[in-house]
Amino acid sequence: MDYKRNNNSPELKDEIRDIVDLILTDYEKGRDVDKLDVYNQPDRDAVKDIVIKLIRIIFPGYYRDKVYKSYNDNNRIAVVIEDVIYNMQKQIAIAFHHSPEYEDAGDETLNCGSRRITHEFFKQLPKIREYVNTDLQACYEGDPAAYSKGEIILSYPGLTATTINRIAHELYLLKVPLIPRMMTEYAHSKTGIDIHPGATLGKYLMIDHGTGIVIGETSIIGDHVKIYQGVTIGGLSTRGGQSLKGVKRHPTIEDNVTIYAGASILGGETVIGEGTVIGANAFITSSVPAGSRISMKNQ
Repeated sequence: MDYKRNNNSPELKDEIRDIVDLILTDYEKGRDVDKLDVYNQPDRDAVKDIVIKLIRIIFPGYYRDKVYKSYNDNNRIAVVIEDVIYNMQKQIAIAFHHSPEYEDAGDETLNCGSRRITHEFFKQLPKIREYVNTDLQACYEGDPAAYSKGEIILSYPGLTATTINRIAHELYLLKVPLIPRMMTEYAHSKTGIDIHPGATLGKYLMIDHGTGIVIGETSIIGDHVKIYQGVTIGGLSTRGGQSLKGVKRHPTIEDNVTIYAGASILGGETVIGEGTVIGANAFITSSVPAGSRISMKNQ
């Protein structure tokens, strides 16, 4: 069979043209999936690149850069910072197309707004780094398998997830559309840990192993909390759908709480008191007093 000849046959070309026309016609139905304004959506690869470079800025001595070469470390880092500022401003301006506040804004207004928010974000970087340093300390002190802090920075998914979340949370507080969630979903895909950018995380947070952890948007996590793999800190019910937007749907975990593998803690009114230990596979939908020990009994 002459494959090349058949591939160029008039019949095959007509069939492919019909398929293309069928799909293009389907775009004309006006549904959400039919949007073609690709240039008004933030670029996922650009957002991922911003996250990776911000991690280099947070840990300047641990990640090599293949692009920027300099004999002076401060100069090298300065170039990366300026690069991220430029690209973050660009992506935030695009994301503003999804904000009611900027619905009818022109390019100048979008660019001014994105520049202001980007600068505000970068002013928070010292605070972000302070919190990340406490997470690093908690991971090192809490895990006898950790031989150095460098090992944790370079290989522990829990620290990666909390670091990206702390970046995304600041942008969330600045009311940046889409981008904070894109950042935490990148962390989710990379680590298996799903933390909504709206979640409030205290200092010295240790996520051990981490795979399968879910922390919802309105969760509040105190200081010195330790969370093992498979834990859900989530909503009790989402039947209300969009009517629940803005309502506290997820638990509050107070200081010095340990939550072991597979536990589920649900509900916006649920408060886990300070110093409590939640055993593996526990299912909790109501508040627990400080200092409690919760465990599942063997049947």
